Amino acid sequence: MYAVVRSGSKQQKVAVGDVIEIDKMDLKANTVGSTLTLPVVMVVDGETVTATGLDKAAVTVEILGATKGPKIVIQKYKNKTGYKKRQGHRQKYTQVKVTDISL
Repeated sequence: MYAVVRSGSKQQKVAVGDVIEIDKMDLKANTVGSTLTLPVVMVVDGETVTATGLDKAAVTVEILGATKGPKIVIQKYKNKTGYKKRQGHRQKYTQVKVTDISL
């Protein structure tokens, strides 16, 4: 059994026991070890696919902590003008573990 959940503007396929990274959550309100519920888009249980009437369906996750993504280097360069710019970015994520999928 697995589900497709929405977190922010992204959707991810999850099963019980999976550890995933979602966009950064406010960890002051949600401490490490607390649980959250993510909205469900679709549930697949064997041959049964449920995509409608999922108002009561939820995926419960446990917060494991804050992580960072890989470093991305952005470089801009204009020929013959002497313009060059170097910039870096590192996305912040919250790492969560899926504990339950309920219909």
